[in-house]
Amino acid sequence: MFKAILIERDERPYRAGLTELNEAQLPAGDVTVRVDFSTLNYKDALAITGKAPVVRHFPMVPGIDFAGSVQESENSSYRVGDRVVLNGWGVGEQHWGGLAQLARVKGEWLIPLPVEFTARQSMAIGTAGYTAMLCVIALERHGIAPDSGEILVTGAAGGVGSVAVAVLAKLGFRVVAVTGRAAEAEFLKRLGAAEVLDRAVFASPGKPLGKERWAGAIDVVGNHTLVNVCASMRYRGVVAACGLAGGLDFPATVAPFILRGVTLVGVDSVMCPRVDRLEAWRRLTQDLDVTKLDLLTEEIDLSQVIDRAAGLLEGRVRGRLVVDTRR
Repeated sequence: MFKAILIERDERPYRAGLTELNEAQLPAGDVTVRVDFSTLNYKDALAITGKAPVVRHFPMVPGIDFAGSVQESENSSYRVGDRVVLNGWGVGEQHWGGLAQLARVKGEWLIPLPVEFTARQSMAIGTAGYTAMLCVIALERHGIAPDSGEILVTGAAGGVGSVAVAVLAKLGFRVVAVTGRAAEAEFLKRLGAAEVLDRAVFASPGKPLGKERWAGAIDVVGNHTLVNVCASMRYRGVVAACGLAGGLDFPATVAPFILRGVTLVGVDSVMCPRVDRLEAWRRLTQDLDVTKLDLLTEEIDLSQVIDRAAGLLEGRVRGRLVVDTRR
């Protein structure tokens, strides 16, 4: 038997609860992992609360990422005891995920846990941090360097944003952070932000083109925020978009893309090819100051996950929520 968060929908209403499951109930897969740590992400909170149709099959164990050690393996790439990490691949949506003490998955979804990180550190980074690194790499691949100009990070006090600020600052970029929580300004400056702006500046409909300022940007919000970010990019600026916390809509004009040559790059972390995953995690080992992880991490256990999900959606969580599944 093992503990897990289980989401159900049948003759009774949609619900999530902490329960005990039998290992025989685990879904198909060729690797079984003893999960040491998982995380509570924005998508997990949507799944747990039912605020969005994240879950595709019921019952479902949420949790889009986890880190732990191999307990059983029918996959030649992994042996019992190997330390592994998983991000995405529809886990926690279509296949039972990491908010549990055991997980059974396809071995091709796993990557070796970098030796530089503990399981806990890897989940302090988690899918949010791995996504942030993919965004940074996207900016670099489109020619953005520290001497290109300022980089804007929206949703900066959240999981993706906080890691992005820390990584960009270490790489030598001048980072401007955007948040709706004024109380988090000092926290963001400790992570490396040179300046903190109120998200209200970006949240309402704006002009097709604004004053040029940003060489690059990482956006997790979408909607009017992303539109206004694009409108204020410098000539040939690059925006990496990876989130939709503010909505799916993109009520924009083509002006920034045609008149200023702005590039909008979509960043997907769920189905990202293995080679790019490995590169993102390799870069995290060298470009993230792990001493800053404690600044942006709070640890909880499985029994606290459901209560904290609503607060995460309401913007009342700073940085990352790491879940110790062992307790």
